[in-house]
Amino acid sequence: MSGHSKWSTIKHKKGATDAKRGKIFTKLAKEITIAAKQGGGDVNMNARLRQAILAAKDENMPKDNIERAIKKGTGELGGGVNYEEVVYEGYGPGGVAVLIEVMTDNRNRTVAEVRHILSKHGGNLGENGCVGWMFEKKGNIVVSKTAIAEDVLLEIAMEAGADDVLDDGEFFEILSSPTLLETLHRAIEAQGIKIEQAQITMIPQNTVQLDESKAEQMLKLMEKLEDNDDVQNVYANFDIDDTLMERLTG
Repeated sequence: MSGHSKWSTIKHKKGATDAKRGKIFTKLAKEITIAAKQGGGDVNMNARLRQAILAAKDENMPKDNIERAIKKGTGELGGGVNYEEVVYEGYGPGGVAVLIEVMTDNRNRTVAEVRHILSKHGGNLGENGCVGWMFEKKGNIVVSKTAIAEDVLLEIAMEAGADDVLDDGEFFEILSSPTLLETLHRAIEAQGIKIEQAQITMIPQNTVQLDESKAEQMLKLMEKLEDNDDVQNVYANFDIDDTLMERLTG
């Protein structure tokens, strides 16, 4: 399994706490707001907004929060913040490639904070383009193993155009082209299956195996980056042995 997949599972487990849930809602609201600002508030005409709302609903974000974020984006609610989207690229412990997507109202503040977090945890900020080529944009849906048998899910997913179904311990991950994420989401939900998470993500094309010391450092780096209020998503191409991963995150 890729570093993304394992980190995605860890995040989902940790997201159960109220503090983490609040951060998730904040990040989802920012994505909805900027999607509405760029493409309008009509979900039928704005694919990015549709995907952002799907992700928010999968995380049980309250309807009022979603509607408020849309209105901020369309200008119906005053006092909105102008967010700038930036992608930073760099390296983590052991030469792991790291992609960091941010939404910020102060680029200078954010780049300084990102650089500090990376350097404090065995990494460094790189030039634009240094690692981006190692990742491929994909649709990603997470389903609990308790919700459906693998062969049934595989049949549903493949009929709807999925690229792959992966076993990630407690969860199945369905990968697809970004344009098919909504189609897959509808096909799976139509069978009464609860979707834990659905998002557009970046999947590494190759991975870097980490030993225990580097693995612990890398997981701490991922957590600190994602705790930053301006950081929306972090992707990395690390790989950690399952037994070691369980020990470090259990």
